[in-house]
Amino acid sequence: MGSELAVVTGANRGIGLEVCRQLAQRGMRVLLTSRDAQRGQQAAERLAGQGLAVEARQLDVADPASVSSFGRALADAGEPVHVLVNNAGVSLDGFDAGVAERTLATNTFGAAAVTDAVLPVLPRGGRVVMVSSGMGSLSAFSEALRARFLDPDLDRAGLEALLGEFVEAVRRGDHRRQGWPGNAYSVSKAGINALVRVVAPSLRDRGVLVNAVCPGWVRSDMGGRGAPRSLQEGASGIVWAATLGTDGPTGSIFRDGRRIDW
Repeated sequence: MGSELAVVTGANRGIGLEVCRQLAQRGMRVLLTSRDAQRGQQAAERLAGQGLAVEARQLDVADPASVSSFGRALADAGEPVHVLVNNAGVSLDGFDAGVAERTLATNTFGAAAVTDAVLPVLPRGGRVVMVSSGMGSLSAFSEALRARFLDPDLDRAGLEALLGEFVEAVRRGDHRRQGWPGNAYSVSKAGINALVRVVAPSLRDRGVLVNAVCPGWVRSDMGGRGAPRSLQEGASGIVWAATLGTDGPTGSIFRDGRRIDW
């Protein structure tokens, strides 16, 4: 049997690239995906030049056609994907309904779409890791909204409707009055945490583990040079969740291998 195959999204730089490096160093074969095919290829070649089994694939998680094509290619290859790391994310300048829509399209709905596309080739024992953030904490939301995000009966349709309400509230200009934070990135990461809670139970019988990981504030293009954590430190918690045993936890949010509230 060959080594396990891992897919990492948004991986041509930063935490995603470091996750690819660490997974490959553990003996996995890694598909490094990125929206920009050329940058992804260059990143994969750098890791391959270090003797690591890393290949590039183009994938725009916010483009349904790209996600569908990627999923079909995996199915056609007929090879199981043991690890999916949904790392692709954006933090856009400004704040309006358009920014909210584009942020959710990548950070939350994109992760959900890629997970759906990869599920047919995820075997028993597969692991799905959603890269979250401390900015997804529900402390920035009203009590009523916190209750809705944490509702045990929340499902995919309900979560999509809830996030749609945020976009419409921003469009109307009354999101603050409705209890939403004025930051689309924060809402998108709260959405990721909720997505884990919604998806994990449905995959438990298949033996697929689904968890979210907050890497902390990391020195990257997004985190900035003043962040206290290195890329290696930020990636290590993601890699921990990506390499859990079959008896590992599912449906929770972690930081540095420890379960945290959100």
